[in-house]
Amino acid sequence: MAELVQSLLTQRILLMEESATIKMAQMARDLTAQGHDVIDLSLGEPDFDTPVHIKEAAKKALDDGLTKYTPVPGTVELRKAIAAKFKRDNNLDFDVNQIVVSNGAKQSIANVCLALLEKGDEALILAPYWVSYAEIVKLTEATPVYVYAGIEDDYKSSASAIEAAITERTKLIIFSSPCNPTGSVYTYEELEAIAEMLSRHEHVTIISDEIYEYINFSEKHTSIGAFPQVKDRTVTVNGFSKGFAMTGWRLGYIGAPAWLASACNKMQGQITSGAAAFSQKAAAFALSSDMTATWEMRDAFLRRRNLVIDLISKIPGVKVNRPQGAFYVFPDISSFFGKTDGKTVVRDADDFCEYLLHNAHVAAVSGAAFGADNCFRISYATSDEKLKSAIERIGDALSKLK
Repeated sequence: MAELVQSLLTQRILLMEESATIKMAQMARDLTAQGHDVIDLSLGEPDFDTPVHIKEAAKKALDDGLTKYTPVPGTVELRKAIAAKFKRDNNLDFDVNQIVVSNGAKQSIANVCLALLEKGDEALILAPYWVSYAEIVKLTEATPVYVYAGIEDDYKSSASAIEAAITERTKLIIFSSPCNPTGSVYTYEELEAIAEMLSRHEHVTIISDEIYEYINFSEKHTSIGAFPQVKDRTVTVNGFSKGFAMTGWRLGYIGAPAWLASACNKMQGQITSGAAAFSQKAAAFALSSDMTATWEMRDAFLRRRNLVIDLISKIPGVKVNRPQGAFYVFPDISSFFGKTDGKTVVRDADDFCEYLLHNAHVAAVSGAAFGADNCFRISYATSDEKLKSAIERIGDALSKLK
């Protein structure tokens, strides 16, 4: 039967990797179902509830009968609100026809890649990278090309390193800032240098994933699309999941050159059509209403970041930097490779995370999933108490590796 199934499925799906974050979360749930007390630090999901005023707006929208199909690229009201947000927060000027609302920012990225890439093209992915970038690129039959930066560079690629990877086949470059999985934030000066470099390569389109924009602990957020050298070649991706704790609402969006927005609209029209009407109404309200709840969540994440770094940096062998955004830390744990507790040998980051899951009952994600084999990702989107307990368990388990 297995052979028959294999023959029926396409190479496209057989070669696609399962999302490592979703896989680890499922392993944690399975272990919990067996009666173990597992602390799950694997998923990138705020533990806060959606702010009350946004939920109330959705309820009112339902009561008002907003339950019908919506325009494929989003309601005019929401796209106007997004255009105003882009101008207010990012110094980006977009007309309504340059904005496409999708069922999550993941679909936004897939729309762009499917519209731009095909076999023979290359897509530069700044690594460490979010797990789905590479698989989406592979889905288009293009080739992902990785530009890696290590912890010594705060996991941020320089303009010169990126330029060295550009070829005549390079069609686009994709990165996130603040970054998942590292939490690193590109500064104004770093993005300016990258924009200046890319101005010499007019065949390259930029996808700037800014979904963690509002969880920024450093300077004001900078959008690479605001630099005049590349503004006409930049797709700015954002959404409501992280900054507004609206993960289950599935709403993402892009601001893009009109020709590319039109292509994404066409692609989406044949796959999902428009996002839910009442959620779009609530999202438009969220963008134009008081942001206090968002800033309170950001401040809580900052406190948790400091807590996690303070605790995990005391564990011998763990090397950690101080990320300036998102809600992740991404320690280098290569010093544990080759060590054993007498039963299990930790050969790589995958083994490391499985060791933690079964010996510390802490779920985290291997850095291999993000293009960084020496690291692992901790999401601190959970309570202070759970974080303290998790780091203590990790320390105890790692002390047994010799």
